[in-house]
Amino acid sequence: MNTPYTVLVLCTGNSCRSQMAEVLLNHDLAGQVRALSAGTRPQPKVADGAIAALKAAGLDTEGLHPKDIDAVMSEDIDLVVTVCDNAKEACPVFPRPIPSIHLPFHDPHGEPLQSFLAVRDDIRTRLVAAVREKLGLKAAA
Repeated sequence: MNTPYTVLVLCTGNSCRSQMAEVLLNHDLAGQVRALSAGTRPQPKVADGAIAALKAAGLDTEGLHPKDIDAVMSEDIDLVVTVCDNAKEACPVFPRPIPSIHLPFHDPHGEPLQSFLAVRDDIRTRLVAAVREKLGLKAAA
């Protein structure tokens, strides 16, 4: 078995979009990608709406918590994905050049569950496909 690519999803608070992206990438590209997420200014907890949206799709949310970018800087990262403009602008300098994608998503923080569900589905459609294409991964059978 090949070693999966490590993908870091980066946003500002690491409480919503990047958390949903982490879970979706780990689920939809299981065995091909190991996704991590972090924030440039992490919030105290994952947004309740993000947890509810993931659970509504039958996805595991156990152990999700916001992490500071410093917590993952020692990882051997193959691809960085920024999902908000603030994280793109504040993206740290890594010890070696790392390919990156900037793919912004609406921030549903503070909005009704329907907004989180829409963002979850948008991440699943656009981000999973973009990571698959960037890393040259095969689509699921």
